[in-house]
Amino acid sequence: MAEKFLKKIISQNEEDLRVISALCSESKIKQADIRYLKDNKIFLVSLERKNKEKNNENERIKSILKFEFIDKSQSKNINQDNVDNILELLAIDLFKKENNYEIVLLFSNNGIINLLCEVIEITLEDVKIIND
Repeated sequence: MAEKFLKKIISQNEEDLRVISALCSESKIKQADIRYLKDNKIFLVSLERKNKEKNNENERIKSILKFEFIDKSQSKNINQDNVDNILELLAIDLFKKENNYEIVLLFSNNGIINLLCEVIEITLEDVKIIND
């Protein structure tokens, strides 16, 4: 039986974030699986993504996106009352604003989550492979 190694990618700059964005594009996210731990300055997203590394679009991977040192979180065009809503992540962008950064999660149907921070520290960690 072949072993399956689950990956962990850490991003501390814009170039690394592009890799995470590409791996997470087209991911499905249940709205209830998005958490902002304000006191800990951590923003967590549990997602189900396609296995793009092996070019296997049918294999799905359960992963956690962890954004650290987040000072503020804002959303637009996402109904906060509908926790069963399934969002599709299209891309993650990064913008420099004076001494801070703005991380933008772009979803289908014009949904947006903005995260404000001073330091870029993002981790994509695979949890398990889902066999359909």
